[in-house]
Amino acid sequence: MKRLRFPVLGISDYLKITILGLGLTALSQSLHGIILPLRVLDFVGEADKNTALGALTFTGLVIAALWQPVAGALSDSTVTRWGRRKPYVIGGGIAGLLLLPGIGLAGSLAALFVLYCLLQLASNTAQGPYQGYLPELVSPAYRGRASSLKSLMEIMGGAVAVLVVGRLLSGYTMADDRGLWTALWLLALLNMGILVYLWKRLREPPIVLPLPKFKNPLLSYRFNLKEVPGFGWFLASRLLVLMAGATIQQFALYYIRDVIGVSDPAGATAGFLVIAVAGMALSVFPAGYLADRYGRHRLSMAAALTGAFGILILIVWPTAAAVYVAAAITGYATGTFVVVNWALAADLVVPGQEARYLAIANMATAGGAALARLIGPVIDHFNGVSANMGYQVMLSAALLYFVIGGLLILKVKRPASQ
Repeated sequence: MKRLRFPVLGISDYLKITILGLGLTALSQSLHGIILPLRVLDFVGEADKNTALGALTFTGLVIAALWQPVAGALSDSTVTRWGRRKPYVIGGGIAGLLLLPGIGLAGSLAALFVLYCLLQLASNTAQGPYQGYLPELVSPAYRGRASSLKSLMEIMGGAVAVLVVGRLLSGYTMADDRGLWTALWLLALLNMGILVYLWKRLREPPIVLPLPKFKNPLLSYRFNLKEVPGFGWFLASRLLVLMAGATIQQFALYYIRDVIGVSDPAGATAGFLVIAVAGMALSVFPAGYLADRYGRHRLSMAAALTGAFGILILIVWPTAAAVYVAAAITGYATGTFVVVNWALAADLVVPGQEARYLAIANMATAGGAALARLIGPVIDHFNGVSANMGYQVMLSAALLYFVIGGLLILKVKRPASQ
């Protein structure tokens, strides 16, 4: 295959191919960490809250995992005057903005379920094609640093949004939902601003390779192990490590309320998530530099095992102080893993099919987040056996996810280009 030539990028070019992550992560973290757990409590009782939240978010994330490779494959094969990716990025983003008010308007769990699933379809229509820009434009020698900026955008969006939304919803009730609507409007304005910026400033590179043809949506999930040996192990490792973080994040509010016993669980959860995100922020640039200089595999494993250590602290020391210590350690570990692992994913893609292969990689992200929700009924079951026993089971599962996922990355073969 002819060796690809990559353009020389400046800071503004890196910003254009990473900034959408800021808006989408702000939306996702706010929904999953604060808004949906509180809205679920509007419709179900205490005994079923973990099950209902798990079922709701599991279904939405499965939809996201299945749809994103299809959207990516469509963009890989699309030719328009605006480029391959931009119509999907802008169209999906606008659809998400139109659906967002429904999260506040939903008057039943069923309505909330439908609107959340549609919002997942819209946002992943934008995200799948958008993430194809990084391997398409960035030389392998700089993908670690590009992945650092991508992660920084996501961290900034998640941290600021969770902090603001947590404060706005600290006194939320169905009778007083002003904070909820303020949060939804702020999230909408942030994403609208980013979409306008991308529409005006982002220019796609000329097509230099024969484009794949989109024939069958089911083929969007296929990957060639001869071209990308070890890709299956890569997906399994990514799924497990990110499933660990998603498990803790999703049920943090209920854990902090029931086990730690704080008076303001929404505010405390926001603090927990902000500390975790701060740890991630501190990790991203060192991780990108080390990934480019020393490789991706062992650094990924070390990050996963460090995350397991953070969970172990919480298991043996279930106090308010331990919650924040664990948040800092697991945040730093997860930030390192995400940066290094995404750089590895960009190395593994097949040229010309960047969006589809990275969407498959993100199936592990969404799949891990979705599977994490399945532990909701397990938590409720064991909490019924003994007070708060379910949360200990949850933490033990997260620890195992980190350890096994970290060890599996060593089975991924290094690309020939490295």
